[in-house]
Amino acid sequence: MSSPKPRLSITIRAVLAIAAILALTIIPAHASTASSETNVGSVLLALIVILLAAKFGGDIAVRIGQPAVLGELIFGIIVGNFYLLGYHNLDFVRTDSSIGILSEIGVMLLLFQVGLETDIGKMAKVGASSFMVATLGIVAPFFLGWVISRIFLPTASVYTHVFIGATLCATSVGITARVLRDIGRIQTPEANIILGAAVIDDVQGLIVLAVIQGLITASSSGSGLSAWTFIAVALRATTFLLGAVLIGQRLSPLVLRFASRLKAADIVLTSGLVICFGFAYTAARIGLAPIVGAFAAGLMLDEIHWKDFSERGEHSIDELINPLAAFLVPIFFVRMGASVTLSELAHTNILLFAGALSIAAILGKQVCGLGVIGNRLNRLAIGIGMIPRGEVGLIFAAVGSKLFIDGLPVVRPAILSAIVIVVLVTTIITPPLLKWSIDQRSSSPEEGRL
Repeated sequence: MSSPKPRLSITIRAVLAIAAILALTIIPAHASTASSETNVGSVLLALIVILLAAKFGGDIAVRIGQPAVLGELIFGIIVGNFYLLGYHNLDFVRTDSSIGILSEIGVMLLLFQVGLETDIGKMAKVGASSFMVATLGIVAPFFLGWVISRIFLPTASVYTHVFIGATLCATSVGITARVLRDIGRIQTPEANIILGAAVIDDVQGLIVLAVIQGLITASSSGSGLSAWTFIAVALRATTFLLGAVLIGQRLSPLVLRFASRLKAADIVLTSGLVICFGFAYTAARIGLAPIVGAFAAGLMLDEIHWKDFSERGEHSIDELINPLAAFLVPIFFVRMGASVTLSELAHTNILLFAGALSIAAILGKQVCGLGVIGNRLNRLAIGIGMIPRGEVGLIFAAVGSKLFIDGLPVVRPAILSAIVIVVLVTTIITPPLLKWSIDQRSSSPEEGRL
């Protein structure tokens, strides 16, 4: 009898949140007379709207058992599509260039955090199963996405097909990890395989992204697609990622030891940001996505490198980056949601395309189970645990929307909308499917664990 109450409460929360956001924009952002003040005013208003949308959306999503990022995306879609009702005071949220820059910095910090949380030593010890699961989880979705794209977008560039395939590669393991932790299965062999595979998946996926971006950049400059171009770009991407980690792990202690002697405040945070942005800038200069450099910067930094700072009682870089990321990362997700054009989804072919991509994204990860080495392991749960795309798929799509071939974006707005739908679908279905697969195995009289 008590179940309708939380639903009503959540509905009221959503209505009040949207009303609050709309109330902020009754006075248009262009009310200021000076152009510089107008720009600052519009950015401030956009930040207020985005942060409110992110936190209200995240709150509602968590209350119904979903990750906060799902609410941020959905509220972003709502904010970005009020123009369909003739209300244009929110259009600046998805069009303001300054907000776009802030969202890109936010996603760099997100990848920097992922790199910081990735333990290379543990990744090397996860075993053959995790590597095989990760590799199959890259290859199968990539080719399924390529095929689906060729079927539904026959006139699109080959680079568009390749890029759509790439967006289906990487796994967002945060959702799976939370489900496994909630049901007390985070220490099982299956969980270790999933978590290890997801880390390897991220590294392989970023290399794939770097290679594809390099090929597109070479093509747009007139170099064309050839075996040598592919090999050269692949070597450049792999060399940068591995070289940054290997060299950085040796140089960063020296840099940080010098920084620890400085008496200025906030040296830990400043040092971390300089390293993150420095590697991101270097990646951009050699034709790779800045997020690849940010991820590499996080990978190369170990906790031991901050020993001099921790010994004098300062916070770790992870702790210091969190508040900054909490401000900037939601801007990326709300902005991505706002980029979804609902009017495009009114076309049957785009809806069918989104549905076919979602099926490819789900089935492609089920191939992961074939890579599991060992008996009595729940291969179905492992495959389901690799399904969610989350923020990684959005990052890939965002990169593709900024790459151009013959003056046209590789990922057009309609395609971007379809990819966001795939992210939403895979994020929503994973928790219940994972719980079901675990319960099925647990209820078997012959199996007492996952």
